Amino acid sequence: MNLHSTILGEGQTFIFLHGFLGMSDNWKTLGTKFSEDGYEVHLIDQRNHGRSFHSDEFNYEVMVDDLKRYCDERQLNDIVLLGHSMGGKTAMLFSVEYPEVVSKLIIADISPRYYPTHHDDILNGLSALDFKTLKSRGEADKQLKAYVSDSGTRQFLLKNLYWKEKGKLALRINLEVLKEQVNEVGEPLPMHVKFEKEALFLRGDRSEYISSQDESLIHLHFPKAEIVTISNAGHWLHAENPTDFYEAVNKFLN
Repeated sequence: MNLHSTILGEGQTFIFLHGFLGMSDNWKTLGTKFSEDGYEVHLIDQRNHGRSFHSDEFNYEVMVDDLKRYCDERQLNDIVLLGHSMGGKTAMLFSVEYPEVVSKLIIADISPRYYPTHHDDILNGLSALDFKTLKSRGEADKQLKAYVSDSGTRQFLLKNLYWKEKGKLALRINLEVLKEQVNEVGEPLPMHVKFEKEALFLRGDRSEYISSQDESLIHLHFPKAEIVTISNAGHWLHAENPTDFYEAVNKFLN
């Protein structure tokens, strides 16, 4: 059960973990930029996402195990680890369980706290896509619009579409399991765990995922954390303001 990844460049290992319903491709532009700066970038698809395997088991513990196996198989033991949203939760748990593997941690727009489920419209919209009749991405977009009004979010979700065979579209994600176990995505970091090395938390100024109340909780688990706000950005801050995102990460790494 191996994770699918795209590897770019060479140098110190820099691993990227995407968010819920995302995939490694979401990070290709930024990943390429960092590979040009002298990092060996690993863009990973987490289980039930992208081109990675499908499994009935889905929670942060197993996603951390997947990543540990991935690192062990490639003998990666001095990594910069970046995770966005769900990927950020995986990255946090991985860093507290295997601090010896992680040299620096970067978390994009998520805090260690519990988040209530808020993906119902999106999951219902994806479930409503009729693959017997769908002939194009445009048609899929139209069907999804009844559930998801924001066109940016729809474009992000429709990246999961692929041609399974000639004339037949399908979704790469394991929608059934993700729908069933969506509450796992909001699970908090366990109490009393700490990562004592350097960490950077980035939040979008238009996002509500990291509030000012979250700052003390972040510092409780990550005493050396620096919290930086990216302007003109919501939850998908790396896509909405890639320039400032890149600069903030670059500054932290150097």
